[in-house]
Amino acid sequence: IWYNLVVVQPLLTSYALRQRFLQTCIAYNAIAYPIAIAIWLRLVFSLRPALRLAARDQQHDDPVLTDARRRIIHLPWWSATIAGGAWLICIPVFLASLASVGGLDRMLLWHLPISFLVSAFISVTHSFFLVELASQWGLFPVLFRNARADLIPGARPVSLRERGVLWMISAGICPIGSLLLLSFAPPAPGTDPAWFAVFVGTVGVAFGLCTAVMVGRLVTKPIDELRTAAQRVAEGRLDFRLDLHRADEFGLLIGEFNHMLDELREKERLRRMFGLHVGRKTAEQLLEHDPGLSGVERVITVMFVDIRSFTRRTADLSPSQTVAVLNDFLRVMVDVVEAKHRGIINKFLGDGFMALFGVESTELQHADDAVAAGVEMLAALGGLNSGHAPADPIAVGIGIHTGPAVVGSIGSPERLEFTAIGSTVNIASRVETLTKTVGRSMLLTSATREQLQRQFPLEQLPPQPIRGVEEPVTVFSIVAA
Repeated sequence: IWYNLVVVQPLLTSYALRQRFLQTCIAYNAIAYPIAIAIWLRLVFSLRPALRLAARDQQHDDPVLTDARRRIIHLPWWSATIAGGAWLICIPVFLASLASVGGLDRMLLWHLPISFLVSAFISVTHSFFLVELASQWGLFPVLFRNARADLIPGARPVSLRERGVLWMISAGICPIGSLLLLSFAPPAPGTDPAWFAVFVGTVGVAFGLCTAVMVGRLVTKPIDELRTAAQRVAEGRLDFRLDLHRADEFGLLIGEFNHMLDELREKERLRRMFGLHVGRKTAEQLLEHDPGLSGVERVITVMFVDIRSFTRRTADLSPSQTVAVLNDFLRVMVDVVEAKHRGIINKFLGDGFMALFGVESTELQHADDAVAAGVEMLAALGGLNSGHAPADPIAVGIGIHTGPAVVGSIGSPERLEFTAIGSTVNIASRVETLTKTVGRSMLLTSATREQLQRQFPLEQLPPQPIRGVEEPVTVFSIVAA
């Protein structure tokens, strides 16, 4: 308006031209504004059926919803098209209207279009960003509740580069171009070109700040959300989801970030389930090393534990009662082995289990850990029997042997098992079976005895024949306190 009053109006050299200019302004605004507003309202209200479907949690692949989502993404483009079209049509309309009067100054042929172009650029950019902000605030959370905005087919979202170009036009080209044009325009009577330049520059800075605020909000919010989310993931907190719907590059980043969170949550769930099935320490071993078809040989201590006459004891129990008794027993034994004595429950064997000591490190204390665990297991078994007061107390056999074994993953590429194999494992199993023959609850071999660094009350028994071993094996039992 100021440009028209100061620059364009002096070029309207006759009263008839000034009157025609004023009449054209009134007539064009009276026609163009209602038409532009009607087109915009029709476009916005056409989204109501889709909003109703979204409110009823309609399926995300509904054609009506997909079309509405695409139109919402395109709303900024539609606003720019309507605003820009209404402004740009002014150029031929005004020039034709003034030309019909006659006596048109040639300088009007470029000053008048420039006036409309500067106004059009400022109007288009501000309406563009305002509509984008409004739609992301009010429409995106409703219509993209169950869908990713960046994956809508046929959508043409606003890119970061395009936002930068629009902001540059509004904050840079328009005010700077206007200032440059003042040097070519004839000075209007009664105006000070210096103050006019200050006014144009001030208005340009104000519009530039407005667009900077809007662009900053459109860009900084997703960055802040992603930064906060990344910090939460770094802290190990995966129980959240980025609820920010964008169709641009940030939409892709947010969508992939949420997908990464889903994958991390699934891996954490599998890790926990894996730890429950193979044991937490075994799981840590497998996750720390490559679980390929390989193993390493090391000296370890192997323990086998078995409940005596478990089939006979549970003959009169229901399956659920049998499982309850076994779970109660294993809960106590697993806690003793893994939580207190650095062992690993490698596998459950029906009514017993195999435990490994010395797998995690090369320290030569695994024999002490195994024997101490066996002693504490027998003590805990006494407390377990007294707590339940069964008619026939649970009795166990514990066999312990120390020696070299191959520890690692065996199986096929599709199905692996982390375990220990070798004669050490076989001997430990047969020593546990030997407890029935000699009538002792816990036996350990001389190989284990030689590795002990602590003093335990042991009783040496006569050498016992063990299947698979040529010479009789010297075994020791724990002397009851």
